[in-house]
Amino acid sequence: QVQLVESGGGLVQAGGSLRLSCAASGSISSINGMGWYRQAPGKQRELVAAITRGGSTNYADSVKGRFTISRDNAKNTVYLQMNSLKPDDTAVYYCKVVRLEGPLVYDYWGQGTQVTVSS
Repeated sequence: QVQLVESGGGLVQAGGSLRLSCAASGSISSINGMGWYRQAPGKQRELVAAITRGGSTNYADSVKGRFTISRDNAKNTVYLQMNSLKPDDTAVYYCKVVRLEGPLVYDYWGQGTQVTVSS
């Protein structure tokens, strides 16, 4: 099992910045991918950014050039630096961790943290 604790959400004006953190504990030795998703009211949950254990990254087109995902494998923590925030970025942001156990793949989700961007 993996437990995730997110922090860093809040209210910010358009153009501002926030940094989200997600710390993993438990069966962390087999964690592979880590990432951030978001879900706005009335919309489906969508991928924001993801990072592999080796550091390869993937971003949604809507956040490229503004958001940066990173991870500290020693601290089992993934970060999302969000700059130049827009009102459209308002959503609940969820951390997701993928754990591998042989041929099996397990997904774990954080509790979510609210990000609100005012215009």
